[in-house]
Amino acid sequence: MGAKITTLNPNMQKEIQENIQETLQKEADALMNMVSSVDSGISEVIQLLFNCQGRLVITGIGKSAIIAHKIVATLNSTGTSALFMHAADAIHGDLGMISKEDIVICISKSGDTPEIKVLAPLIKGFGNTLIAMVSNKTSFLARNADYIIHLPLEAEADPNNLAPTTSTTLQIAMGDAIAIALLSMRGFSQENFAKYHPGGSLGKQLYLRAGDLAAENERPKVYLGDNLRTIIMEISSKRLGATAVMDDNENLVGIITDGDLRRMLESGQDTTQITAGNIMTSMPKSVEYNTLAVEALTLMRKYSITQLPVMDGCRYKGIVHLHDLVREGII
Repeated sequence: MGAKITTLNPNMQKEIQENIQETLQKEADALMNMVSSVDSGISEVIQLLFNCQGRLVITGIGKSAIIAHKIVATLNSTGTSALFMHAADAIHGDLGMISKEDIVICISKSGDTPEIKVLAPLIKGFGNTLIAMVSNKTSFLARNADYIIHLPLEAEADPNNLAPTTSTTLQIAMGDAIAIALLSMRGFSQENFAKYHPGGSLGKQLYLRAGDLAAENERPKVYLGDNLRTIIMEISSKRLGATAVMDDNENLVGIITDGDLRRMLESGQDTTQITAGNIMTSMPKSVEYNTLAVEALTLMRKYSITQLPVMDGCRYKGIVHLHDLVREGII
């Protein structure tokens, strides 16, 4: 059976819309309040993290642990070595993952959960620096931390003020802010990002070149005087929907696409005397070998074309096709 479809009356639709807007507004207001509360003390914390000779160990429990996972992922992908340690597991053996040069950031809304009360003194006992990311500045965690990142919270978005909603929004936003601050201090570049994301589409946009794609394809070409049969066979056999047209000195002078062939045949011309020079598009758009694939895509979109000859200076190196970009996840 399919899912039951319920048609909402206009009043219910309006109520849902207003509920969504109210929740988003509460969280937006809390974020703006946190923006206003940031003072010069955060600079000292960021400098400490930047100079850390070990790793940043991010810990928490419950929903805060989930946020800690995300912050660790963001830090690692932007050049800051980090690892996650669950607060409950930490007091049952996982404290062994902390080395003496590590800095620990403990995330907690209340700062007074039983696990945190056990964990914080242990971390301090190991001699590690402890940073509290906490909403309650008078909590056990805040009192025992070396540094406090305060996340001011008036209430959760939940009407019962129970479900972690606004508090986790503040935590994840601050985690992003810390990661970006460290990224900026390191001068983390697009090339660095690509290094840490070699398998993803984002990384490929930053390192994959048009020439890399063209090298995987056949290199179709005909010459100015070649006849229609030669042109069709070259386009068909190389399966790129186009062929380059070269002069006798191996210079690229044009391109013929399957669309050019269709338009020529539809025109009713006498095909017996047709040569490549008669139907090619002269001075075709092209890209250099080292052009990023994403830039080649931009050019294709701008001129509504699906193939681009790839050049290494004056030398024709092949063709990059829109399908290559789709296959690599650039689109």
